[in-house]
Order: sequence, then structure tokens, then C-alpha cells
Amino acid sequence: MYSVNGGNGMAATRRRFVRWVGASASVAAVGAAHSADSASGSEPASSELTATTARQQFDFTEDRVPMNAANLCPSPRSVAAAVTRYTQVIDQDPSFQNRGQFNDHLERSRRLVADGLGVPADEIALVRNTSEANNIINNGLDLKRGDEVVLWTQNHPTNNVAWDVRAQRFGLRVKRVDVPAAPDSVDQLLEPFRRALTRRTRVLTVTHISNVSGLKLPLAELAELCRARGVHFHVDGAQSWGAVAMDLKAVGCDSFSGSAHKWFMGPKEVGVLYVRSEAIERIWPSTVAPGWGADAETDLVGARKFESLGQRDDAALAAIAVAAQLHTQIGPAAIEQHMVTLSQRLKEGLVEAGARLVTPMNPAFSGGVCIADVPRAQRRELFDRLYREHGIIGAPTGGLRLCPHLYNTAAHVDRAIAGVRALNALLA
Repeated sequence: MYSVNGGNGMAATRRRFVRWVGASASVAAVGAAHSADSASGSEPASSELTATTARQQFDFTEDRVPMNAANLCPSPRSVAAAVTRYTQVIDQDPSFQNRGQFNDHLERSRRLVADGLGVPADEIALVRNTSEANNIINNGLDLKRGDEVVLWTQNHPTNNVAWDVRAQRFGLRVKRVDVPAAPDSVDQLLEPFRRALTRRTRVLTVTHISNVSGLKLPLAELAELCRARGVHFHVDGAQSWGAVAMDLKAVGCDSFSGSAHKWFMGPKEVGVLYVRSEAIERIWPSTVAPGWGADAETDLVGARKFESLGQRDDAALAAIAVAAQLHTQIGPAAIEQHMVTLSQRLKEGLVEAGARLVTPMNPAFSGGVCIADVPRAQRRELFDRLYREHGIIGAPTGGLRLCPHLYNTAAHVDRAIAGVRALNALLA
């Protein structure tokens, strides 16, 4: 489902990409009421999809190259400018009358995010981040003492530890599943989950691409296992939203979470929670704030009921539309292709530099999260020296974690590889 190739669709994605390059400068300058709608501009001379062209849309300097999309991405200038402009509109006139326009902006953002994920807008809640979305599912599902929740050992803490806390409070049974580190087939990843699911299982919750290993799970196949058993299937998509072309209807999960500040390259402190329409009613909201109940001025239709969170950053919520539009104009498949190409180059180069990969080499079982094994005692020194001496921003998560994305180039990847080779003594 998530394989990437350079077939007939690539010409179209190239055309979308070059339109985006011209459009992004226009989007950056527009007013609050029209920022996402006015994205138009002349097409640049080049018609090729190149990392160098994408690189030009971001403000970071070559002195410090971001390669840690699993934690935080820079935003394109157009997104950052939209946040600034929307904030100015609010600060210049914080009246209810003026801020009323942001209801329309919010709905535009919701629609564009939903379109990108292949689902109806009413199934999308725009929350604050993946952690909040995961906890809405954790706290919102009606479970009783003795019910079973199955987790992947490589889940993010908000998709693992949070379940331990709830289990301790309410007497749930938590089971953890481990999978082969270097699978040869999809079935090798499925079989441990298949064995773990029982008649008492009510929830299976996994992180699509692990932030601590880079291993990618087969979502559609897991969803099928859960559907046949009446198990709620929740996916933490923090490492896939914005990096991997997603069609959540085709995947078949019951709920999905993601953060805009990671691979989506959007505003900070905005996240997505998708809940399949049939599941919305049975999930309670975690927070109930003004706007809820009989006094609400608007109906919280569908997944909007999970957005009763009090005062929000309206500018960031509005600017999500700009980020979503950029993803559409470039094309999710083109973004994924670029990410996969750079990740493979990185993984192969790290091995040649003397590193042992934690992440599977096979792109069928990995995404953009690339991790090299480093002894725990040397991890922080390696990641710090790679930053100070070679200008590469990584993370010491699971080893040495490097995550190339749209704004990175082959030269950036080669520079990271050269840095690891120079610091090779820290790998042993």
C-alpha cells in the first residue's frame, strides 16, 4: 500500500511541485482572510522536482542542517508567514466580531487535512498534538475492568505508558507485543499481533513508524485483523503524517493521530485526530470547555466534539490550511519518494561508514526515521559533536537518529554520512 514508484503519476507531481514553488512566495504575503486561497504565482523555469528547489523554501542556513523530522521540522516560509499574519490580525482587533472569521479558517483547514487523508471533514478533529490525540482515545473509550489492550513495545510513550496509567486506575489488562527487528515479510510482523488478540481484547494501538527503531508496521493488514474481531484499532501516525502518502479509508483504522510540527511541516501546537464516523459516538471527549452543551453557539458535529479545549491559537489553526495546500500541490507521493530516496542513501552510507543499522534497510519496512546503533554511553556525545563539528541536527533516540525530509538534499545526507565516518570511534 505504501510502496513508492516513479510511474505515470510522477510527471503530475512534478508539475504540482513547481506550481508550489511559485505559489509559496505569494502565500507568504497574503492577508488573513485570503492567505490559503491566494496561493498563485508564476511557474519557475525549471520543471524538475529537485531537492535544491524545495530547499529554497526554508529559512535554515547551511551552518545547521535539520535532519530530525521525527521531533521537529522547520516550516516553509509561507506557513510561518501565514501564522505571523493571522496573529497580527487578531492582535490588531481581538474582538469577537473580528475573530469570527477564524471559524471559516478552521473549517478550511479541517477540509484540506481531511482531503489529504482521504476522509470526510466531519471525521477530523484539529487538536494540539499527537500526545493529546492519543490520550483522547485512551481516556475516551468505554472499557471495563478485565478488558484487554494490546500494545506494540515500540510505541511512543503517549501510546504506551498512558495505557499503563489507565490500566492501573481501572483494572485493565495490558499486553505488549514484540516483532522481529529485521522482518523478511509482512506476515512476520502480523503474526505476533495475531497471537496476542483474544476474545477479551478491546483495543489494539500501535505507532505506525517507530520513533525508536524506524520500523514501519503494515496498517491495512492489522486493521483487517482488528475488524474481524471487533477490536478498536488506533494508529499513532506522528512519524507518517506528512511523510507517507496516506488514505485512511483504505487503511481501515478506527482512529489516527498526528502532529503538524513534525513531517507535516506545519504550525506548532496543532495536531490531527481522525475518528471513523461509526466510532465517534462511543468515544468520550477528554476535555469539556466553553462551546460544549446547551449553551454552544455552534454544533460540535462529528469529531469536532474532541476540540472543546478552551482558547486555542487561532492563527496556527488557520495556517494549517497553508501547509495542507502545499502538500497537495507538491503531491504526497512525490514527498514520500524524495524522503525514501534520501533515507536509502543515508542508510547505505551509514553502513559504509561503519555503523550498524537499527532501522530495516528495506523501505517496505521503514520510513524516514533512520537510526544507527550507538552504545548508550556514547550517544549524546556523537549527536552533539555531529551538530557542533558537522552542522547536522539529529537526535540520540534509540542510537543516532537522522530523519531526512523534503527540505534536505543529497549533499546534506552525504555531509551527515561524512560526519559519522569522522566520528566512527564513537560507534564502538
